[in-house]
Amino acid sequence: MNRAQLWSIAACLAASGYVHADLYVQGYRALPAIGPAFLLQASGSFALALLLMAGAPALFRWLAAAPAGGALVAFVLSRTTGLFGFTGQGLRPAPQAVVSVLAEILVLVLLAAPFVNRCLDREWKQDVTDTDVTRVRISRWWAS
Repeated sequence: MNRAQLWSIAACLAASGYVHADLYVQGYRALPAIGPAFLLQASGSFALALLLMAGAPALFRWLAAAPAGGALVAFVLSRTTGLFGFTGQGLRPAPQAVVSVLAEILVLVLLAAPFVNRCLDREWKQDVTDTDVTRVRISRWWAS
């Protein structure tokens, strides 16, 4: 993973953290379980963003998936079944909900991209290898 990808992940984490911190200050701090969760998500996202920009080990890349994935799951739960008695509606508060969801999805996509690329590259190499083996067999058969 190159530096541009790491910085992009860090920027998305920081954006998500900022949205959660802003919502915490605007009134979510009064919600019993939700308020502390927003504060924890914001501080964790900021800390991981700084560590990624500072060149932290690869383990921290995997840790970046935790606040992004956790926030997305919590968002979906709060819109469907409710979460700790809290239910939201649609993409409200606007625009914070949209910014947060997009930033968290981008974190997960950017983290998955190198692995998807490797898998596709491996499949392509396997196809080339299978084709080469078939050519060798045909040429040996033709020569005999």
